[in-house]
Amino acid sequence: MLLTLLARFDQVVSVGQLVDEIWGVSAPRRANAALHVHVSQLRKLLRRGKSTESPIVTRSPGYVLDLGPDELDLLDFQQLLRTGKAHQRAGEHEEAVDDLKAALDLWRGPAHGAPVTGPIISGFSAWLAENRLECIDALVESTLALGNYSDVIGFLYTMIAEQPLHEMFYHQLMIALHRSGRRADALRVYQTARGVLRGELGLEPCQSLRTLHAAILVESEVGPLVH
Repeated sequence: MLLTLLARFDQVVSVGQLVDEIWGVSAPRRANAALHVHVSQLRKLLRRGKSTESPIVTRSPGYVLDLGPDELDLLDFQQLLRTGKAHQRAGEHEEAVDDLKAALDLWRGPAHGAPVTGPIISGFSAWLAENRLECIDALVESTLALGNYSDVIGFLYTMIAEQPLHEMFYHQLMIALHRSGRRADALRVYQTARGVLRGELGLEPCQSLRTLHAAILVESEVGPLVH
């Protein structure tokens, strides 16, 4: 229930939606009564200081999590991502790296610690994951633009292990390796990407990866932000 309210913070979530998120098709006969118990427990847990005030507010046709501007670190993450990308567009890569690193430092792991199938939480989790990937892509690009190739090599290997179908990581790693004088390793990364994509999806690497691979093969000059 808390995850659902967080996913729709400052918006009313109906009783029916909460029942679907918590129990799905296995909702008990007295689901509404059980929901009221959950609300009561969460209100006690989330009381602000010694007051009886709780951020969970009853509002027809359900409940809303009423948060202040400094009570959800997701808002800080979004602001840091926006400013970091703005610095990047302006060519201010040192400032971009600072903001994007600060945004990623807010992450402590997955968006939630338990498997969920409800449409609100699963959709919110997918959206969060895409935002994190966007932030990582931007951070690596600005780091490459500063010429700090070795700083991202180990990190990108880790990210590829976590997200083996995200082609941008292979692209960025190939550039970092090639620019670090590790041409053979860069070519091996392409072969790894090709094997994974063909094995998992039956697809060849995207055009940008194929172009980069061909450029490295002929020792062409490869710009750090080629896509």
